[in-house]
Amino acid sequence: MSTGASLEAEDRDPGGEGAPPLFRHAPEGVEFGKLRKRLMREMRETLARYAMVEPGARWLVCLSGGKDSWSLLALLLDLEWRGLLPVDLLACNLDQAQPGFPARVLPDFLSAHGIPHRIERRDTYSVVTRTVPEGRTYCSLCSRLRRGHLYRIAREEGCSAIVLGHHREDVLETFLMNLLHGARLAAMPPKLRNDEGDLLVLRPLALSAEADLARFAEALRFPIIPCDLCGSQEGMERARVKAMLEDWERARPGTKRNMVRALANARPSHLLDPSLFDFAGLAAEARAPEAAE
Repeated sequence: MSTGASLEAEDRDPGGEGAPPLFRHAPEGVEFGKLRKRLMREMRETLARYAMVEPGARWLVCLSGGKDSWSLLALLLDLEWRGLLPVDLLACNLDQAQPGFPARVLPDFLSAHGIPHRIERRDTYSVVTRTVPEGRTYCSLCSRLRRGHLYRIAREEGCSAIVLGHHREDVLETFLMNLLHGARLAAMPPKLRNDEGDLLVLRPLALSAEADLARFAEALRFPIIPCDLCGSQEGMERARVKAMLEDWERARPGTKRNMVRALANARPSHLLDPSLFDFAGLAAEARAPEAAE
């Protein structure tokens, strides 16, 4: 998929009759148009750079109901509508039976907009609350249980990939948490193969800013479902790392953009890992003796 292909398709008006379903009431202003184009181009760059698209594939687009996953779905549908994404998309929400989860919001909205979807209810919440000690966050176990169900659903639906809405800040926060607490250089990969080897995990928003996605979702008036229904969010280390990143960005605007660029510009010879660079085989070349005058 070439990032430079079909520029005319990218410039088509996304609103009005015949527009992709989630854009039929899109704002008409210049500001939203620029935001949409920026997010679309970042997504196209990510899809192309990491060779995510296999024409004719079927993708399971994971929809939590938050701003990021709504934006992910909308941008993928926009690309598909413009003929720039030759894959079949199926939206999927896993209802994990959290207290107060509005079970009808997502299926009703998706049905009203004619978007193919699957809603699966699995009570992972009870499993997590029984298993995780009091005072600890649920996120790690909850995520593993959710991922297992999504893999199963993808196989049942004939999908070759599950598509997640993680964005630039998620990538950077994971990198810093691994650096500071895991003693390793690792971030959140844009493309990953599962342990069984039969499914890909794709993150097409890996280069996109969280603030842009929030503005995008707000402009399109998606029915946002909060991510803190389980009550396990306060005091998480990720929140502290997020605050640290925001402090750096305020002190030096452009810091997060440069950090993301750095993650795509690794120099193994300037790190300390001999498994990535052959330090043992590195030797100074003998200089020829200088000729006497």
